[in-house]
Amino acid sequence: MRTNLARTGAAALALSLGLALSACGGMPTNRTLESVNQPVVQRNSYVFDVATLPGGGVSVSEQRRLAGWFEAMDLRYGDKIAIDDPLEAAATRQAIEGIAARYGMLVGDTAPVTAGDVLAGSARVVVTRTVAEVPGCPAWKEKTDANLSNGTYSGYGCAVNGNMALMVADKEHLVHGARGTGETTVMSSTKAIDSYREQKPTGTEGLKSNSTQSGK
Repeated sequence: MRTNLARTGAAALALSLGLALSACGGMPTNRTLESVNQPVVQRNSYVFDVATLPGGGVSVSEQRRLAGWFEAMDLRYGDKIAIDDPLEAAATRQAIEGIAARYGMLVGDTAPVTAGDVLAGSARVVVTRTVAEVPGCPAWKEKTDANLSNGTYSGYGCAVNGNMALMVADKEHLVHGARGTGETTVMSSTKAIDSYREQKPTGTEGLKSNSTQSGK
């Protein structure tokens, strides 16, 4: 009888220890306030080769093809456009810049390195698009509400960093931030205030007299 009770007690103790250890295994392990769920920024380059005219320039049919590709790419803020032209013809660049301007885009000065060579009699248009996401979110790895380690849960940072990755228009700003041009907008923002202050108060030139008599 005592042997059976001892065996039962040992089994219960082993079960309780096992449950305790399994609970500890599901506790948060991050003991800092730094989120492990950070946005990952990825840059992708898309290329489109257009045939050029002898001496530079792009035919109307090729311009239509390029405009259709821009339409399919759904150009957006943050995209970068560049031209890889072996001849560096001004007429070719001007034609491509005109098409990009229809979508409110500018053409950069330097094209990134792409796979394959640009064939003779053609120019390569490169669209670079940067995307950002927070991998592994949402995360619910903990299997217990006990937080004996006083750590942050696995989902910590998913909401804030995930929304940040979606809301930032230019994803490269998540890497190095927005770069200023050195120009200030203070003077332009105070133009309305200066115009209001420089206006002469009404009535300084006296009141105008108008005749109330109507002709017969």
